[in-house]
Amino acid sequence: MSTSTLTAVATAVLALVFGIVGLVVVVAGSASSTASSPVLATAAIPIAGLIPVLDQAGSLCPGISAPLLAAQIDAESGWNSSAVSSAGAEGIAQFIPATFAAYAQDDAGTGSVSPFNSVDAVMAMGRYDCALLADVSGIGGQPVSLMLAGYNAGVSAVLQYNGVPPYPETEAYVAKVEALVSTYSVALAQSAGATSFGQEVVAAVTAQLGVPYSWGGGTTSGATFGFASGAGTIGFDCSGLVLYAVAKASLGQIGLPHSSELQATMGTPVAIADIQPGDVIAFALGPDPTDFDHIGIYIGNNEMIDAPYTGVDVRVDTLSSYWQSVPLAIRSFG
Repeated sequence: MSTSTLTAVATAVLALVFGIVGLVVVVAGSASSTASSPVLATAAIPIAGLIPVLDQAGSLCPGISAPLLAAQIDAESGWNSSAVSSAGAEGIAQFIPATFAAYAQDDAGTGSVSPFNSVDAVMAMGRYDCALLADVSGIGGQPVSLMLAGYNAGVSAVLQYNGVPPYPETEAYVAKVEALVSTYSVALAQSAGATSFGQEVVAAVTAQLGVPYSWGGGTTSGATFGFASGAGTIGFDCSGLVLYAVAKASLGQIGLPHSSELQATMGTPVAIADIQPGDVIAFALGPDPTDFDHIGIYIGNNEMIDAPYTGVDVRVDTLSSYWQSVPLAIRSFG
């Protein structure tokens, strides 16, 4: 949403016209169809509130990703935030207390830090994975495999053997996590004529499917707490989602304002006949045809991804005949 108040009429239009349709993304057998980090299959995540946390933790350093962290969590605890192993590992990420203390922060904002708080634990897992990658960087072989081995057996064992230690448990853990990455990844539908930048925008916004709507939420770094009705929710409003996806695709070079009205006037104008995946599409839902108070990202096949309104997560919406019945603006930033 724009930061101005959406009218009751506009909300009603959205509710009546927009419908949830089949996603253009499917769980894939490969990590990703783009050269960038794998895209998280949000539908595969059993704890929806962790989707933005996984995305944030998965972007802490090159070499890790949200799907990789999800696969680790699956292998570590089966998504059980209360898990405690016979070795004393705790929580959803199965941290030994001393290791957790070294990498944990109050990411959940509760005033305390606990391995049984999944937000704290997932962020700590991301930091620990980054540290492990740095520790094994001088060893030949696959860095991610070595990092996973370090997570399971300790980095000292990896350095001792100059590779994955010949421990059956560790070898099985590495193989399991690497196999699970595809379960938590999606492949994007590729559209003829789409630019590589457009596909990066689509990849970025697709990774946010299922993230809650939060009025005022979203920055170039990802989902955030909003304000007013969004004050207690980590997520995106419509323009927050767009500015995040464009910033992500441009490696931070394009910083859009947090306003659908302003976003609709920026970039390069695109005719309806020329729209491509990754283009931004804005709608004037109220009586003022110049007030573009809703915005989303076109993904092809007459569909877009948007953050619709409070109570509805980021989703795929069909454009259908809707874009012919209200004023719209299409912009390209690539």
